[in-house]
Amino acid sequence: MSKAFLSVEGLTQKFPSPETGELTVFENINFKVEKGEFITIIGHSGCGKSTILNVLAGLDEATSGAVIMEGKEVSGPSLDRGVVFQNYSLLPWLSTLSNVTFAVESRHPDWSKEQVKDHAMKYLELVGLSGGVEQRKPSQLSGGMRQRVSIARAFATQPKLLLLDEPFGALDALTRGTIQDELLKIWAGTNQTVFMITHDVDEAIYLSDRILLMSNGPYATVAESVEIEIPRPRSRASIVEDPLYYEIRNHLVHFLTSRSKEIDGKAQSAIDKAHPNVVRLSEKKSERAAAQTDIEKKNLKAS
Repeated sequence: MSKAFLSVEGLTQKFPSPETGELTVFENINFKVEKGEFITIIGHSGCGKSTILNVLAGLDEATSGAVIMEGKEVSGPSLDRGVVFQNYSLLPWLSTLSNVTFAVESRHPDWSKEQVKDHAMKYLELVGLSGGVEQRKPSQLSGGMRQRVSIARAFATQPKLLLLDEPFGALDALTRGTIQDELLKIWAGTNQTVFMITHDVDEAIYLSDRILLMSNGPYATVAESVEIEIPRPRSRASIVEDPLYYEIRNHLVHFLTSRSKEIDGKAQSAIDKAHPNVVRLSEKKSERAAAQTDIEKKNLKAS
């Protein structure tokens, strides 16, 4: 069996607490990500999603456990891992283009200025920022445009793993949808691996190959890995017509509103933390359909 591109093994994070002496935010987090996958993680505030992302980025260090990427343990930041935050994180004194070329130069110090510029413009054009917009400074851009710059910059450095921390959370619905489409377009053309935090169930279904569901903290864990079996390429109009869409959506909403609370704290004996439950809603739907057919057959015989 080939090794996963990214493997998170036994990750645990504890912080000092004045009340109890120690607070375990999450415990024994385990999951794997294959190269080129688009993974999202969902859970209530306080379960440690952003901390996990920061550990993957090398910006934070877990109390115990390990993150293995391409056979090597992650330790500290690296250009192999790019991060897009909700607050854009642009350099205000640089133009849109310079914000991207600055990152590209760091990644490719041996490239000529012309190569760097052409490469940066390619990604700015992919997110719809050209025709003079590339010369504007961040203060002259809308929130949605600033986030496009952040996404273009992250993809332009061609990281092996792209980490997105609620990148669309501060945007209005129309802008969010547009940038989601642009993100998918770039991702499909680069085969980069993406790990994203979101609170938006519909966004997760639309973008993801798999969705990791976290139980509530403290002692949070990854309880399930839900496979999104809706074919790609996807469009916002057609995805809601897929029968699986509502099966998946109802499952996610039920987990977040009910089941995540039932398995929070230390009452998680039913959860195999080392091997989160893999959920395929197509199988459950088939099982229900078969059960319904059996019931109808029995009713016919009885009548």
